Amino acid sequence: GRMVGSATTVTGIIRHLADTERFWFREVVGGLPGAEAGYRWFDEHDRDAEWRLEPGASLSEALADYTAACEHSRAQIAGRSGEQEVRALREVRTVRWVVTHMIAETSRHLGHLDVLTELLDGRTGV
Repeated sequence: GRMVGSATTVTGIIRHLADTERFWFREVVGGLPGAEAGYRWFDEHDRDAEWRLEPGASLSEALADYTAACEHSRAQIAGRSGEQEVRALREVRTVRWVVTHMIAETSRHLGHLDVLTELLDGRTGV
C-alpha cells in the first residue's frame, strides 16, 4: 500500500530520476529529439506512468536503469565546457546550470527516500 498521500514509492523515485537524467543530459545537453532520448518510464500523456508500479515491478531493475542513465549523462558532459550553452524548455542554460539543477533534483528526491525509509522501517539518517 501507499505510505504517503501521493503515488511516491522508492522504485518510482528511481524511475523518475533515471528519466530526468535522460531529459537533461540526452535531450537538452545532447540535443536529441525527445523521441530518441530513450525514456523508459516517462509518458507525456500519463504524468503518473513513472510512479505507477505494475505487478512485478522491480527495484533492482529501476536501479540498474538509473545507473545506466547516469553513466550516459557523465559521458554526455565529458569534455564539454560548463559554460557551453544549451536550449532548455525555451530558455538558454549552460551545462553547468544543468549539472547544478540535477544535483538539486537528485538531492530533493534523496530527502523523499529518507522519509520513505523511516516510514518503512524506522531508520533515520545520522
